[in-house]
Amino acid sequence: MKAYRLLTADDTSDFCHKVTEALSKGWELYGDPAYAYDAANGTMRCAQAVTKDADGDYSRDIKLGAL
Repeated sequence: MKAYRLLTADDTSDFCHKVTEALSKGWELYGDPAYAYDAANGTMRCAQAVTKDADGDYSRDIKLGAL
C-alpha cells in the first residue's frame, strides 16, 4: 500500500522539524511545498505532501502518523 499524508503548520522551524521527522521515519517528499497567507491569523502557513510504501491493506482506521 502507498500511504499519503499532507503535513501542515505555520511557517516556523516546527514545520521543518515535522517534515524532517517524517523523512527520518521513511516517508518521502511528494511534490513541492506550498505556502499561503492565513489572513485570519496573520501568519504564513506551509504544506508538504509525503508518501510511504507500507505493508498491509488500506483501512480508514490506519493511523498514518504511526506508519
